[in-house]
Amino acid sequence: MFGHFVAHARHDGAAILRVWTEPGRDREAVLEIVQTITIVEAGHVARVEYQLAVKRYPFAERRGYVARRGCPKAVRAAFLDFRDFLQQLCELELVDREQRATERRIKAAKFPVMKSLDTFDFLAIPSVNKKLVLELARCEFIDRRENVLALGNSGTGKTHIALALGLAACQRGYRTRFTTAAALVNELLEARDERQLLRFQKPLAKQDLLIVDELGYVPLSKTGGELLFEIFSQRYEQGSTLLTSNLPFTEWTEVLGSERMTGALLDRLTHHVHILEMNGESYRLKQSKNKRPHSSD
Repeated sequence: MFGHFVAHARHDGAAILRVWTEPGRDREAVLEIVQTITIVEAGHVARVEYQLAVKRYPFAERRGYVARRGCPKAVRAAFLDFRDFLQQLCELELVDREQRATERRIKAAKFPVMKSLDTFDFLAIPSVNKKLVLELARCEFIDRRENVLALGNSGTGKTHIALALGLAACQRGYRTRFTTAAALVNELLEARDERQLLRFQKPLAKQDLLIVDELGYVPLSKTGGELLFEIFSQRYEQGSTLLTSNLPFTEWTEVLGSERMTGALLDRLTHHVHILEMNGESYRLKQSKNKRPHSSD
């Protein structure tokens, strides 16, 4: 894993280019080659010192082999295209770093399972606006700090869509957190009891995308509803929130316990919003019916 690339220019016209490795996670799997090349080109002396993890970057092993053979012509040829070599090296490092950063974001999101839009059956839930879902997967709504509400009866793929959009957000570099409404409220209540509420709220407010699944499945206490409302209020026009619910707006008061608070919450959530209506027959129920053996007369 390459950690640094430094170019120094000296007054005498000599340039020293260094590429070296940081300690790898699996040190036994990394074979390092250290080689110094000094040649004259265009009247300037250039010294190239590099250290290559050849098992990680196979093409670098071939370059290292040429250099350490000590053949002057081979060394000169290696230097002539060394700039291209460094470019490839840096590009590979950038790709590797981005992959590891994406893995960290996915882990931090706390997805219960991994879902993508590739595995979502749009034909099974015809009420879903596929064009809108694919547009949301580009994550431009996050840059605009807009919200997404996925509403519909149980089993119509709301959680699948939420997880898929969350995964897309992580892959595009956005900080994302997934939770259920019931779990979030429980964590808020525990944090309040332990006098850690502000510390718990702070990272939630910083998420580019907060996904709250299953609002409406479990009634909330008055205090729980107020704490959840506070989370949504803090994120208003500061970050995107994706919320799924099996209830229409008219029934949210039954969950939150206050008509006034429900009105205020809907006002904030729906100010900049994309609504996915996902009503229809339960996809899971339909699958179960299809798997049942047909009874013979």
